Amino acid sequence: MLRDDLGLFGTKRCCAEGECGSCSVLLDGELVNSCLVLGAEADGGSLNTIEGLSMDGVTDLQAAFLTAGAVQCGVCIPGQVMAAEQLLRTNPDASREEIRDVMSGNLCRCASYQRIVEAIQVAAAGRRTDA
Repeated sequence: MLRDDLGLFGTKRCCAEGECGSCSVLLDGELVNSCLVLGAEADGGSLNTIEGLSMDGVTDLQAAFLTAGAVQCGVCIPGQVMAAEQLLRTNPDASREEIRDVMSGNLCRCASYQRIVEAIQVAAAGRRTDA
């Protein structure tokens, strides 16, 4: 529905089984795999996709992903960014281990895991100094 009906192509369609996290979005503030949510279930809810995060341009988190070299093929990145955004909103002081644990639901074919963790740490540090 997101891609075909709403034209939101940032959210990727990959495994269609809730295993890879590439389709992660925020529904009512919670991270969900959109492939497991029926459109009717989201009706009336607050849905935020990767497009919603960057309505005003590249976010600090997206910039950190680019700077850290965490963006490779781009298939997993929207889901990675959405998961990282949810993490930073709920636990801005997450340790490296907590970041790795939360991000374990998002698979990366290019194996950029270290760079993804580094990007999240950089964004977290920047948000702490901006606060």
